[in-house]
Amino acid sequence: MDAHHHEHSDRNNLLWALAITFGFAFVEGVSGWLSNSLALLGDAGHMLTDSSALGLAAFAALLAKRPPSHRHSYGLVRAEIVAALINSLVMIAIVAGIIFAAIERLQQPRAVSGGTVMIVALIGLLVNAAVAWVLHHGEQTLNIRAALLHVMGDLLGSVAALITGIVIYYTGWNTIDPLLSLLICALILVSSLRLLREALHVIMEGVPFDLDLPDVGNAMAAVDGVESVHDLHIWSVTSGTIALSAHVVIRDANHWQAVLAQLQTLLHDRFDIHHTTIQPEFSDHHLHRDLPRAQIST
Repeated sequence: MDAHHHEHSDRNNLLWALAITFGFAFVEGVSGWLSNSLALLGDAGHMLTDSSALGLAAFAALLAKRPPSHRHSYGLVRAEIVAALINSLVMIAIVAGIIFAAIERLQQPRAVSGGTVMIVALIGLLVNAAVAWVLHHGEQTLNIRAALLHVMGDLLGSVAALITGIVIYYTGWNTIDPLLSLLICALILVSSLRLLREALHVIMEGVPFDLDLPDVGNAMAAVDGVESVHDLHIWSVTSGTIALSAHVVIRDANHWQAVLAQLQTLLHDRFDIHHTTIQPEFSDHHLHRDLPRAQIST
C-alpha cells in the first residue's frame, strides 16, 4: 500500500511540475524576446526542455509500473533509466547551445531591458523553487533526479537572470548577461555529466557505486558452511533495485537451506540487496575441490 502510494504520488508530482514549467516557459520566452535578454531566453529554453523532460519522466514512471511479461521478465522498470539518459543528453546539448550564444554575445554585446528581466526572473525563481520543492519531496529515483536536474538548472538560470536584470538596471553593464550564463552552464554541465555517467553505468549493468564486489564476495564466503564463491555478479535493475547472482561452494548439502538463509540475510541487512539468485555447488565436485576459501572469479 505504501509503495503504491509513493508511486502514485511521484507521478502526480511530475505532472504538476510539468504543467507549471510549461506554462511559465512560454511567459519567460516572450519576455526574453521582448527584452533582448540571453539570460531570460536561455532560462526559457531550459524550462521548455524541462517540460519535455518532465513529460518523459512521467511517461517513464508510468511504463516502469507495468508488470513483467513473457517478453520483458523484469517489466519495463528500466524505462526510468532510459529517460534519465535522454534527459541528461538533452541537457548537455542545451548547455552547449547557450555557451555558443553567450560567446557570441561577449564578442558583440547587445542592449538588454534590465527592468523586464528583473521582474520576470523573480517570478521564474519562485516558480522553479516551487517545482524543485515538489520533486525533491518525492522518491529520489534516477528518473526523478534527472527531472530535478533540469529544474535546478532552471532555478540557477533564474538566479542568473535576476542578477543580470539588477546589474543592468542599475549600472547598464550588459556584459553581465552572457558572463553569468556561462557560469550557470558550467555548474549545470557538471551535474549533467555525473547523471549521464550514472545512467550509463546502470545500462551497462555495472556494480553499484556504493558496493565493492570483492567485499560482498568475501562476506558471503565468510558465512559458516561456505567454502568459496565464484561467478559473482551484482548490478542495478533500476534505481534502488539491486540484483545479485553467484555460485556458492558449500561443505555439506544437508545444510544448504540454513546456509542460503544466512546468505540472504547477510545480503539484505548489510548490503541492501534484495533480489538474489544463488546456485549451490558442493565441495566434493571435481571442479571446485581445491578452491581456497573466499576465492572469487568473475
